[in-house]
Amino acid sequence: MIEYSSINGFNTPYNTPPFSKINNEDYLSAFKEAIIEAKAEIDTIVNNVASPTFENTIEALEFSGEKLDRISSIFFNINSAETNETIQKIAQEVSPMLSEFNNDITLNEDLFKKVKTVYDSKNKLDLTTEQETLLDKKYKSFSRNGANLSEDKKEQLREIDKKLSKLKLKFGENVLAETNKFEMLITNEADLSGLPDGSREAAKQLAESKGKEGWLFTLDYPSYIPFLTYADNRELRKKMSLAAGAKGFKGDDLDNQAIVLNIVKLRHERANLLGYKTHAHFVLEERMAETPENVQKFLNELLEKAKPAAQREFKNLGNFAKNLDGIEQLQKWDGAYYAEKLKQKLFSLDDELLKPYFKLENVIDGSFKIANKLFDLHFEEIDTIDKYHEDVLTYKVTDSKGNLVSIFYADYFPRAGKRNGAWMTVYKPQYVKNGENSRPHISIVCNFTKPTKTKPSLLTFNEVTTLFHEFGHALHGMLANTTYPSLSGTSVYWDFVELPSQVMENWCYEKEALELFATHYESGDLIPMDLVEKIKESATFHEGMQTLRQLSFGLLDMSWHAGESPETIESVKAHESEAFKNTKLYPDVPENCMSTAFAHIFQGGYSSGYYSYKWAEVLDADAFEYFKEKGIFNKIVADKFKDNVLSKGGTENPMTLYKRFRGQEPKPEALLKRAGLLK
Repeated sequence: MIEYSSINGFNTPYNTPPFSKINNEDYLSAFKEAIIEAKAEIDTIVNNVASPTFENTIEALEFSGEKLDRISSIFFNINSAETNETIQKIAQEVSPMLSEFNNDITLNEDLFKKVKTVYDSKNKLDLTTEQETLLDKKYKSFSRNGANLSEDKKEQLREIDKKLSKLKLKFGENVLAETNKFEMLITNEADLSGLPDGSREAAKQLAESKGKEGWLFTLDYPSYIPFLTYADNRELRKKMSLAAGAKGFKGDDLDNQAIVLNIVKLRHERANLLGYKTHAHFVLEERMAETPENVQKFLNELLEKAKPAAQREFKNLGNFAKNLDGIEQLQKWDGAYYAEKLKQKLFSLDDELLKPYFKLENVIDGSFKIANKLFDLHFEEIDTIDKYHEDVLTYKVTDSKGNLVSIFYADYFPRAGKRNGAWMTVYKPQYVKNGENSRPHISIVCNFTKPTKTKPSLLTFNEVTTLFHEFGHALHGMLANTTYPSLSGTSVYWDFVELPSQVMENWCYEKEALELFATHYESGDLIPMDLVEKIKESATFHEGMQTLRQLSFGLLDMSWHAGESPETIESVKAHESEAFKNTKLYPDVPENCMSTAFAHIFQGGYSSGYYSYKWAEVLDADAFEYFKEKGIFNKIVADKFKDNVLSKGGTENPMTLYKRFRGQEPKPEALLKRAGLLK
């Protein structure tokens, strides 16, 4: 039984989720009960005989369904970080129920009439900027989701939404099952040649944990990435690479091809029903980029700058591999391997050389120290709140006066019930109600190398920047200071949400910041400054190829969602190949397909939005240039960033917020300069 009161929340310290008291079986009844409660709150708004006002309609709607929101956030976060068959089954049952409930609200004519009445009189109301934004958002949540449709079209929309919610879940379940299914057991030690000791030890430990002799490798990133980067055995690299690239593309019961085509078709149908040309037109109306044409222009302009550099880099890498090992044609399973060797040669820099200076605990501590210097935050590990898994670390975050800022969960290691990758999530948003500033509960989830019997968890430099990236999202959530939950923290335009995360990565390259945490895990010695210089020098290594790769994903996303007749697409692979033709460097691998495991756009919320990583890079390079001009720990700049970006959430147009922080619109030159793509 999940006990939650809409007045007091959970009866727990800081109103945190009582994970250990929740049984899987409790979720379904809790959802049903919370939906009934939320519907009653909506009925109260609809049946109110008083004239519709901002308070009795818009604010009342904003704070309705709080119990349902809390239960949903707990359940779907668990479904990503600690799932099992029961949870997945409940998700399949609950998703259509939630989609139906959301449609019950947005397609409720009487409710829409009240919202429209307030919206139409907004010029006569004395609203704050945040209230104006909320009113606009609430009105659009109806108009953009079918409130103006005829009854039969509303019914059609409900059907589409139900189908989509189930398909997206199934897509993600298949990718997770594929990831968990593949295992490569190595019994001949010679086949481990080139692999670092840490990878060998982790593989040995994994094999032992499954009662096997030898070394076990999987598609989890801490196992897969080092194998592709260091293993000398080309055939085994190929085997791993093919397995990763074939997820959801084998024509078996975990195949995602039909799901992809269905999702794309239904999204397009939904957009047309609502009066939009394509799904991308629908999505981008509420983004900084505004239209698919603007996104295509943005991606193609960057492509023009990056492609010549990428082709040069690829040619050099091919020549290097040929001279070193007689490789006639570089394949996808060769890229990371020879790039690492070339990087070592050019910069005498090797991830294995760096890892001893990046013990996970030290990096976490470093991110906290940097947040303290910039934003006066204090992190205290606590054991008085419930966790959903023993690996999770829990913190109380306070300001310089000791006031509670946030509760923070951090979950760093891979396991069977957890999807790959890294993400930030919210268990409870920040908001102000009845005069009380209710503080948020924020979480980051990653998949780093676990400690072994002889070594702590040592991070690659790439993992260090990943941790800082997710921590940047977390700060955006923690420092939220808005009135309304739906405008709080990371509830911003999707192409603005990556600014706080990507800007935080910049500190990983700065001497002043590295001195705070990059010490050798055995000797305690500070990272040598020549290594720091090499990190900075190598930051633009293969930037052309990296940029091309990011752009290819953005273009693939747009090809699925900005086309006017997706129903005519018959082959996922053929469509994808066409989308990749201007960004292709490596030969095609017939048995591999990116789209069938592209969870960002088919399971997560990035459909028509993958470009936003690059878009936000323009913002982050420009923003960090400001820090560099004034000093990377300059309090005035940090306060401006906190007050105008991090705390403001989605209360105003992001460009307005950005200009208030920076004093000007962002210039793409900062990104091109940083990437070494500007002559």
